[in-house]
Amino acid sequence: MTASWPKATHRSALALAALALCAGAAGAKTLVYCSEGSPENFTPALNTTGTSFDAARPVYDRLTHFTRGSTQVEPGLAESWSMSPDGKVYTLKLRKGVKFHTIKDFTPTRDFNADDVVFSFERQWKADHPYAKVSGGKYDYFADMGLKDDLEAVEKVDPYTVRIVLKKPNVTMLPNLAMDFAAIHSAEYADALTKAGKQGQFDQAPVGTGPFSFVTYQKDAVIRYKANKAYWGEKAMVDDLVFAITPDATARYAKLKAGECHLTGYPRPADLPEMQKDKSLRVTSLPGLNIAYWAFNTQKAPMDKKEVRQAFTMAIDKAAILKDVYLGAGTAAKNLIPPTLWGYNDKVAEWPHDPEKAKALLVKAGVKTPIEVDLWYMPVQRPYNPNAKRIAEMMQADLAKIGVTAKLVTFEWGEYRKRLQQGEHQTGMLGWNGDNGDPDNFFFLHGCDAARAGGQNLSKWCNKPYDEKLEKARTLTDNKARAKLYEEMQLIERDEAPDFKIAHSVVYEVMRQEVTGYKQSPFNSHQFNGVSLK
Repeated sequence: MTASWPKATHRSALALAALALCAGAAGAKTLVYCSEGSPENFTPALNTTGTSFDAARPVYDRLTHFTRGSTQVEPGLAESWSMSPDGKVYTLKLRKGVKFHTIKDFTPTRDFNADDVVFSFERQWKADHPYAKVSGGKYDYFADMGLKDDLEAVEKVDPYTVRIVLKKPNVTMLPNLAMDFAAIHSAEYADALTKAGKQGQFDQAPVGTGPFSFVTYQKDAVIRYKANKAYWGEKAMVDDLVFAITPDATARYAKLKAGECHLTGYPRPADLPEMQKDKSLRVTSLPGLNIAYWAFNTQKAPMDKKEVRQAFTMAIDKAAILKDVYLGAGTAAKNLIPPTLWGYNDKVAEWPHDPEKAKALLVKAGVKTPIEVDLWYMPVQRPYNPNAKRIAEMMQADLAKIGVTAKLVTFEWGEYRKRLQQGEHQTGMLGWNGDNGDPDNFFFLHGCDAARAGGQNLSKWCNKPYDEKLEKARTLTDNKARAKLYEEMQLIERDEAPDFKIAHSVVYEVMRQEVTGYKQSPFNSHQFNGVSLK
């Protein structure tokens, strides 16, 4: 359900859409969120970016939830659960009386039940599932976290009981089930679209059980939702929710000041002092559960040599980047996980900025300078990386000092990510914001499962001792024992240097003073049930 605009009328149409954002029925409350980009689709299982997750989140529930504004796991569509003593079997009791949304082309005839859970997981897991190949059929998150290989069964015990069986224990399952990729879809809706020959609509006009139902999407302009009055959980406090898609940070700030939107993320660090002085606005912040990094593709020369990766790491002036780009809103990163997360190893030594030692390492690796490499930088702003192009330019200048010419490369955001995950780059910038509060959710980024083509291990680095510790940690219920393994893994990462770790940032969000009830998420997700306007 998308709309494209004739070129001649594109600007005027978008202007009219912006003016109409806050319009609604008399007395109706409309909450407008200025989002930073367009979703790829509305099925989280197909995506890996916060932008797409945010757009789908109002529509869907998961078996478990995170308490709004925290990392605490609470019941979702599963009211309760139990785990077998060996940690391989999870039995979940499902919530009764939960209604799926009615949208323009679909009216449900039954409530949510176990069939919907089995459908939602088997679509990602089984290649012969009728929806497996719809919309491209790539379920990278599911595969990267090992579920593609580790699942033994997803069974319907009865209409309101589901059993998930694993081949090996995984103590991270309950928070994993609260993540976006585990959103529960309507199997009945899927069947109806199959009969109508419209399977492609499934991921573009979503049907869920969440606090808002989908209304329409005007591509690259506006997404509209309406409150789900029958919602079982914390209800929407407004009648309508609108995502005003506004990629430019300066434009988002202007809309916020003009009252065209009520809340936005990703402010420019340089704008924060002025925002904090504006009495019509409120600025909130949290230490970021995040990391910005520059990945070295270990499957491409010369990045396949450890000494070269170490040399590139020592060539970059990280302190200058933090001062110039983060403007006090970031701290230097030396590990993949941020220091606020348990399992952080503070004994890991930071690589020094030392261009002369970097040159010596290149000689040791047998690399004759000058050489050329590519340096991919993100086309979008993120809390973990406020200005990737500026960082790339600073890195380019630093690399030139050790005889390396870096060619700067970027693409449209969706294309950029896809090409990086396929491993087309020699070196590329990206970052990560934690999804579930568990260190595993960061360390899997260097796991062998995620190093495959299409996976989120952008270094394509597969280290057997590291991966064995990653897998073992998933089987342990003692967090002290898990932390010891994670500390050892961070030492391996430091020595192997699969990427240059840039920064952990503070995450800022800005809203108008009339917004009440909003809670900033440690996962940098944006959730609008329970939010109202004075």
